[in-house]
Amino acid sequence: MPALPGGGDVPRPIQQQYEQRPAAGSAPSSLVRPYAVTKGRTKPKSQLPLEALISATAAARNESGTLTPEWQAISDLCREWRSVAEISALLRMPLGVARVLVADMSEQGLVQIRSSLNNEARPNTNLLERVLSGLRKL
Repeated sequence: MPALPGGGDVPRPIQQQYEQRPAAGSAPSSLVRPYAVTKGRTKPKSQLPLEALISATAAARNESGTLTPEWQAISDLCREWRSVAEISALLRMPLGVARVLVADMSEQGLVQIRSSLNNEARPNTNLLERVLSGLRKL
């Protein structure tokens, strides 16, 4: 990495390749910067916990040819319920990007969201007990 006159390194531009599993006949993904995918936004418009479960709606399946590649990948992945964290990991995209995209898709009616948070934004006691039980089994 080249050095700055003051002794620091010149930062390299961040490039993220989303290694999605392309559908049959589709072109491979290209290098896309995360801020370009989210139009510069770093936070979702609505609160979206990492453990929230996401499922694609019939509308997403019907509009599959018109969705952006990222939305299409999320829609394809969420034929079964997946958490936001899983979407991020399986599509190899930054968590913040996944949260923004899922929140945008929710606003368009393309995904359903099941959250463990109740109206007071406190964790569900049953969920916490299941997590604690699972940790004790380890």
